[in-house]
Amino acid sequence: MTKTIRLTAAQAMVRYIAAQKTETGERFIEGVWAIFGHGNVAGLGEALHGIRDELPTYRGHNEQSMCHAAIAYSKQLGRRRAMAVTSSIGPGATNMVTAAALAHVNRLPLLLLPGDVFANRGPDPVLQQIEDFGDGTISANDCFKPVVRYFDRITRPEQLLTALPRAFRTMTDPAECGPVCLAFCQDVQAEAYDWPVEFFEERTLYTRRPRADEGEIARAAEILKSAKRPVLLAGGGVHYAGATEEMKAFVEKHNIPVVETQAGKSALPWDHPNNMGPVGVTGSASANKACIEADVVLGLGTRFQDFTTGSWTLFENPGRTLISLNVNAYDAEKHGAVPVMADAITGLADLDAALGDTSYPGPNTASKDAWFAAVDPLTDAPADGNQLPTDQQVIGAVQRAAGPDTVVMCAAGTMPGELHKLWKSSKPMSYHMEYGFSCMGYEVAGAMGIKMAQPERDVICMVGDGSYMMMNSELATAVMMGQKFTIVITDNRGYGCINRLQMGTGGAEFNNLLKDTIHETPSDIDFAAHTAAMGATSEHVKTIEELEAALQRAKASPKAYVVVIDTDPYPSTPDGGHWWDVAVPEVSVREEVNAAHANYIEKLRNRALN
Repeated sequence: MTKTIRLTAAQAMVRYIAAQKTETGERFIEGVWAIFGHGNVAGLGEALHGIRDELPTYRGHNEQSMCHAAIAYSKQLGRRRAMAVTSSIGPGATNMVTAAALAHVNRLPLLLLPGDVFANRGPDPVLQQIEDFGDGTISANDCFKPVVRYFDRITRPEQLLTALPRAFRTMTDPAECGPVCLAFCQDVQAEAYDWPVEFFEERTLYTRRPRADEGEIARAAEILKSAKRPVLLAGGGVHYAGATEEMKAFVEKHNIPVVETQAGKSALPWDHPNNMGPVGVTGSASANKACIEADVVLGLGTRFQDFTTGSWTLFENPGRTLISLNVNAYDAEKHGAVPVMADAITGLADLDAALGDTSYPGPNTASKDAWFAAVDPLTDAPADGNQLPTDQQVIGAVQRAAGPDTVVMCAAGTMPGELHKLWKSSKPMSYHMEYGFSCMGYEVAGAMGIKMAQPERDVICMVGDGSYMMMNSELATAVMMGQKFTIVITDNRGYGCINRLQMGTGGAEFNNLLKDTIHETPSDIDFAAHTAAMGATSEHVKTIEELEAALQRAKASPKAYVVVIDTDPYPSTPDGGHWWDVAVPEVSVREEVNAAHANYIEKLRNRALN
């Protein structure tokens, strides 16, 4: 007879979560972020209290930013571990939808546990319930369905016996990895059930490393053997697979140049002879030149985002062939690529064996030297100390203050493009960029998540004033938790990145910089005072010299340290880059827009030819 234990559904859920372990014996779900409300405080709240010594509960200030911290935690650990986030029903749940989309785009595990309506429908409509006039089964949590990899609504306790294993399979499957939503009806959370004791036994979640089909390896190897100028395009999957050393050995043996996406950056040290630098719209001239000339492009763990491919205008070589080595079939077969569906480590090993001693002319080191000769001076401190600093100069100051274990992180606005071009990453996972969803507001919470994942590392968060204003409340959480990292706020008084894009497509400066809005009172936000009010040590500096001194003080600080510096919203790195498809109006009274549209049509013709 099966031995059972009587628990509520919520108690059973948290026990199961705590019992899922990594190959190294740690909890896969490190902890649960929670903001309680009527939809989860009585059920999940009581259950989490009961297991608090085994499974910690963290309290944040916003459901979305709690998810951001959880996502950054998992990303920094290469998907080896994850976190859960619970909310009440209604706005607490829908606050998490944006973060779910972020995790989905970036292929990252996240366990979402929003409260839901009463399964028994007794109090309908319960507080914060969304009522669908034509479907009685719909709740606000149905918003999660397009942006998670697995969705389930728990309307009976025993449904957890199948739902929880499916959830963890999804989060740990290298191909299907992504966010999971278990919408938990609030009355069901409190219902008791006689559970099989074996359901709560510790279970080790092993990393699966699928091997490629022999035919796929043979076809890819045949193409590569006939290549004259191949290039390897490294994506985030290199980090997720833990394949940086294997990739390094592969490109060194076969002498293949490497270019890096935003997610793949730091897969090779910036000064490695085979590393040609960042690729695409925010890429280096040297990396983009290698891709333009390449007759074979080997994508490794990349989803070929438009910034990576220059909206599919970058690979110009007539007859070039695209190979995609990816664990996910959807990514492996994009744009007619020759697929190699495999884990990055096993796929590279099989491809290496099939290539034998095949070797190539290697990278164009002259173009790489020319790139650094062009952009390095941009990061120097200005000769005129009274000049308003540029973002490039701020990056230079932060780079000079960084050490070998520094992680620089960002997500949206001006900084991602400038960091992709200019930041020099010396070791894997020293560059943490959320540019899959490019979600403003990820930065502060994300920095906290990184620090929780790797407390031994120095974390520097680069964030513009626009993103900071979007979401900053988890700075208070970080202070309360004793999570020490540095934030550099570059205040260009608006959305400088989109303002430049607006101008670049012929538009007038309008509603992006604060000076170009209809608001009557000029903005005068004291970011140093604001961050200090949340408990951080903060200061405002005016020059690059003052910034460098402040960054040294930040290193000695025992708690979160914020440095604010005003920057010029207009300059960007003029070198490198590539075209990006941003549709320009066909009709306008502005001659600048008409000129931009003519150029846009020409670019579209060029893409059609390629």
